[in-house]
Amino acid sequence: MNFNDQTAVVTGGTRGIGRAVTEAFLKAGGSVIATYRSNDDAAKAFHRELGDLGTRLTLARFDVASEEDVNRFWEGLDESSTSVQILVNNSGIRRDHVLAMMPVADWHAVLDTNLTGTFLMAKAGVLHMLRSRYGRVINITSPAGNYGFEGQANYSASKAGQVAMGRSLSKEVAKRGITVNCVSPGFVATDLIDDLPAEAVKTHKNSVPMKRFGRPEEIAYAVLCLAAKEASYINGATLEVTGGL
Repeated sequence: MNFNDQTAVVTGGTRGIGRAVTEAFLKAGGSVIATYRSNDDAAKAFHRELGDLGTRLTLARFDVASEEDVNRFWEGLDESSTSVQILVNNSGIRRDHVLAMMPVADWHAVLDTNLTGTFLMAKAGVLHMLRSRYGRVINITSPAGNYGFEGQANYSASKAGQVAMGRSLSKEVAKRGITVNCVSPGFVATDLIDDLPAEAVKTHKNSVPMKRFGRPEEIAYAVLCLAAKEASYINGATLEVTGGL
């Protein structure tokens, strides 16, 4: 896959799956604007570690759940005449509790980042892409949206919402050369699941036919497939990358 002369925006693009997606686009010749919310040290360290690839990486710190921040980001791209062809909505958080004990603040925090953040970025991103009548929007969702894992009512709701919203948007922009799809990773070895108890990790691995967690670069490959120009007839789809879960 060749992404020369293309620019991708990857939210949460400096850690975990987002980091792998950023690296994959850079290695395939593209330029990337990787967003992050707060960890300057991790973002700058990632940039340094890329070496020569880092010349095509731009870091952007803002909160995808903030309408003001999101609008300011896209307006800045317009003012600098930066043309974006690909948007990967990867930013996501977890705050797990059984529903009856879930603080309302944790419900809102997860929905705001995972779902509202996707809405805000897609809303502005699609308007940007309409000018050139071309674009790829890819939402990173989760099987939790289908299965509703215990203790993850907020996370599951946000991920199911991403899929439903993506399908609606895919119908709205299909005639304008823009596709909207989802990648649904299973259990992936990133810091998002570092807090799982050892027994839960063992149970989850045993539930996967391959008996292992996925690697971030395996998810990145799926993202690049859907982002490719050749994926022009894949629209409104969800690609599961779960090891057969």
